[in-house]
Amino acid sequence: MKKILFFIFLIAGIGYASAQGGAEIKFDKTTYDFGKFSENSPKVTGSFTFTNIGDAPLVIHQAVASCGCAVPEYTKEPILPGKTGKITVTYDGTGKFPGHFKKSITLRTNAKTEMVRLFIEGDMEAK
Repeated sequence: MKKILFFIFLIAGIGYASAQGGAEIKFDKTTYDFGKFSENSPKVTGSFTFTNIGDAPLVIHQAVASCGCAVPEYTKEPILPGKTGKITVTYDGTGKFPGHFKKSITLRTNAKTEMVRLFIEGDMEAK
């Protein structure tokens, strides 16, 4: 009898926990295009704006770029429901071959969709 009650409470608890809301992240865009820029000024910076459209605070745990030439900086404090945050990415083309590039930034969050991938791209023109 105790085992049956235990399983009933366990299933009810799991159902209650999964029915709870949570943080949810929504970006204004997921690709940032730097356009054309010169090899003479190889550092460019762009930003992504996001909103927590969930009903719990949103926390970004980690932002990792696909290469060392892109450095993401992000809002460290929890983003309350309805509020916005920003991720700024600096691309440094110093020592890179001119031409088109496309890099990714992977975010780990506590949102319903735990991993989000953002992209930066552009065309660095030769000196």
